[in-house]
Amino acid sequence: MADKKKMSITDPIEVKKDRRFAYHIYPETSFDQLAERMQELDCQNRRIAVITDSNVEKLYLDKVVGCLKGCCAGVSSYVIPAGESHKNLDEIRKIYTHLIENCLDRRDILVALGGGVVGDMTGYAAATYLRGIRFVQIPTTLLSQVDSSIGGKTGVDFDSYKNMVGAFHQPSMVYLNISTLKTLDDTQYASGMGEVLKHGLIRDAAYYEWCLDHMGEIEERDSDTLLEMVVRSIHIKRVIVEKDPLEKGDRALLNFGHTAGHAIEKLKNFELAHGECVALGIIAASYISWKRGSIDEMTFYEIRDMFVGFDLPITYDTLEVDDILEATRKDKKMDSGHIRYILLKKLGSAYIDETVTDDEIREALAFIRYDENC
Repeated sequence: MADKKKMSITDPIEVKKDRRFAYHIYPETSFDQLAERMQELDCQNRRIAVITDSNVEKLYLDKVVGCLKGCCAGVSSYVIPAGESHKNLDEIRKIYTHLIENCLDRRDILVALGGGVVGDMTGYAAATYLRGIRFVQIPTTLLSQVDSSIGGKTGVDFDSYKNMVGAFHQPSMVYLNISTLKTLDDTQYASGMGEVLKHGLIRDAAYYEWCLDHMGEIEERDSDTLLEMVVRSIHIKRVIVEKDPLEKGDRALLNFGHTAGHAIEKLKNFELAHGECVALGIIAASYISWKRGSIDEMTFYEIRDMFVGFDLPITYDTLEVDDILEATRKDKKMDSGHIRYILLKKLGSAYIDETVTDDEIREALAFIRYDENC
C-alpha cells in the first residue's frame, strides 16, 4: 500500500482535553531544547523533582538534571528500582517522602524520566501529592513515547493487580527525545511495537500497512522512520483521548489486547514485557473477531504472523486457560460483571463488546497456548 502524504514531524502536537488541561507534546531528537520548553511552564522560580529508575539513571539522569538546572530554582532527583515489581504504593510513599524533604509545594513540578512504570508512578504521585501538582513526561521507551505518556492515565499495581489504584492527571508537557530509543534493549523495543501495531489495527489500516512496509527500517531503528512512526502513533492516541479523556466510551478501544494481555502478564509474574502480553491479547481478540465473521481467516493469520517479524510472541506456555479467564474477571475494565472485550470490525476499526462468552475466550486462549506436541 502506498504511503500517506508525509505529515509534518517538526511541529509540537497539542492535546486538547479541554482548555484547562491542554498541553503540548514535543517530538525532538535530543535533550537540547528541554530547558527552553520547560520555561513555557513558568518554572524559573519553582523546584523540580526528577523521578527515574535505576536503569535510566545511568543513561540520562545527569544530562536531564543539567538541562533543568538553568531554568528553575533547584533540581532534586529520586531513583526507583527498575521493574514492574516496584510499581506499588510502598514506592509511592518513598516518593512522597522525597518531595516533602525537598520542600516541593503546589506550584512545583515533577518530571517523569523513563518508561511506562516511571511515568505512571510519577503521574500518580503528582495527582495525589498536595491534592495535585504539575508533572512533565520525558518518556524514554518506545511504549511510553507512543502510548503511556499521553492521555493522563496514572497509577500503580496493587497485590500484582495491574494499575488497580490510579487517577486521571494530565501532564503539563510531554518531551520526546527519539534518540533514547537507540539505547533500548531488544525486548523493550519489541514491547513498544506491540502498542504501535495496536494503534494501526484499531484505527488506521494504512498506518498498520506502513509499519509492515517499513519493518526493516523499524527493526534497524532508522531515526527518520522512528520519528515518523512515533508521531503517527501519537496522533492516533491524541484524537481518541481528546474525545474521551476519562474513558467513558471510545477511549476503551485503546485496551485492544489488554484484557487477556493483563491477565497473562499478571500470571507470568511480569516475566513478559507489557507489549509482549498485549500482542498475545491482540491475537486472542483477533481470533474471536475471525470466528465471529468480522475479519476473514487470511486477515487473522496475517495479524498473528506479523508479530513474529517484530520479535513479539504469538504463543504462551505454562499457564492454564481457566486461570487466565479467571484473572480477566479481576481486571479493572470489567463493567457490571461483564468482561469488556475490544474486537475488530475490520482491519483499522475496532469496537467494544460485552457479549463475549467464556467459551469464546477459552477457545481463543487455547489457540494461542503453546503445545510442545504440535
